[in-house]
Amino acid sequence: MPTLRALECLVAVLDAGSITEAAAALHMSQPALSHQLAALEREIGAPVLERLPRGVRATVVGRAVAADARAALSAAQRVVTTGRATARGAGGHLRVACAESMTAGLLAPVLRTWLRRNPLVGLGLTEATSADELARLVEAGEADVAIGPRPTRWSGSVEVIGVEEIVAVLPPGHPLGERAFVDFEHLRDEPLVHYHPDNGLAGWLDAEAARHGVALTAGVRTRQAVTAARLASAGLGVALVPTTALVGGTAMTLRRLRPAVERDLVCLIGIPGDVLVSRFVAEVLRRGIPIPAAVASALR
Repeated sequence: MPTLRALECLVAVLDAGSITEAAAALHMSQPALSHQLAALEREIGAPVLERLPRGVRATVVGRAVAADARAALSAAQRVVTTGRATARGAGGHLRVACAESMTAGLLAPVLRTWLRRNPLVGLGLTEATSADELARLVEAGEADVAIGPRPTRWSGSVEVIGVEEIVAVLPPGHPLGERAFVDFEHLRDEPLVHYHPDNGLAGWLDAEAARHGVALTAGVRTRQAVTAARLASAGLGVALVPTTALVGGTAMTLRRLRPAVERDLVCLIGIPGDVLVSRFVAEVLRRGIPIPAAVASALR
């Protein structure tokens, strides 16, 4: 296969009409340029240039390959240009996966800042309902970085964003609103707004309750934590909700759990050395885990 240098020599000679001038333009010696052209002609199996008393011109073969030679050089230059642009945030496409309960509260503010600073970077977002599904997306090469709870199995690169608290969202006027804290014993016979088994929160909260000798009862199930909070606020039952899912203007009655129920939130990184991914993860870590003022006030 011809080298890009040989194609560059051919195009330079065709443009200059002279080996001497082409060599000067490429800052090469004439023998070195002639060597590149000879290698190209051996690869093709036919002359690409006709030597004239004064200068050179393309043979039929040379004219036939000239357009493709120029296209190959242009494509090679685009590789460099695109790579450099992506490295400085002026191009490329970043694929982000996120736990769906965190998209609005944790990820959206990051994306707002990121897209404003990097307007030429394309971004794809995939939401998942479990930490293990996020890990699978990164392992399969379907996402460059994933944001969510720590998965049960992950051997790749990981950065800890922070610790998230799970709180109880109570229906208006619920008796548990008179308490400073809610513990699992209070929820023993309480019909909950619980999660669909496909959502990783369902099994994790069931396991946390079991550690305290309580089996949670589902009055209604939903796939999304944001919806669980809204259903609880609408009076359908108590919901156990991560603070990152407490978004929107709905007034909520919130109580902390005792003992506290918390989980690590992490970034799973597919290619640790990737410049664009590293810059995005740095922005996620810089912002940390936001707690809306209304949520902080309700939990005092």
